[in-house]
Amino acid sequence: MVNLKHVGRFVTNGRKCLVAYRSLPGDAYNCLVVQTENLTDDQHNSLIQLVESPAAQDANEFAEVLARSSFSDGSTMLANLHVNGKLIKVPTDQVEMIPNFQTRVLLSELNAMIAQQLGVSIDDLSISDPRKIKNNDTEVKEVATVKEVPTENADVTKTTSANINETAVTTFETVEAEARFYRSQADKLSKQAAEFRRKAEDLVPTKKK
Repeated sequence: MVNLKHVGRFVTNGRKCLVAYRSLPGDAYNCLVVQTENLTDDQHNSLIQLVESPAAQDANEFAEVLARSSFSDGSTMLANLHVNGKLIKVPTDQVEMIPNFQTRVLLSELNAMIAQQLGVSIDDLSISDPRKIKNNDTEVKEVATVKEVPTENADVTKTTSANINETAVTTFETVEAEARFYRSQADKLSKQAAEFRRKAEDLVPTKKK
């Protein structure tokens, strides 16, 4: 069975996407994806061929290959997708990675597992230095330095370049609303931690003293 990296789908509607960045610098809770059904036929075919290529499968982030590949019109793929609003910022727990027809895992869980294997924090998984991508387009550098505070109800339909470039700040109408937000985030993290403990116990049960 052939496994393909960088291929995913939205949890909410099952629509396919390609994950350009699994996480963003300073932001472990959001990723950048390309929704494949919103592309022209030519762009769609080019991206599918690229993601299946050895170069893409060897790359840590799909964006690394997008930054040095071109569409048929000669434009750099990553810059073209960014300028035309095709890169979507999505919470990592709203994207499932589907390397094959029988496997699926939340991107948030995959990031946590990769970070654990590498012995680093999730924040360290992102590309913090855009110069590592060999492309001089300003748009590409902006994409690589995105920061945004994650929200509970992130809209995966937002596709304008402004959504990618702007540094958003979560605001609350009341102190009570802010408290509810933090409690909700704490509950979410608590559930995730419990799930990770369960998986760890399944792999290697804790020895009782």
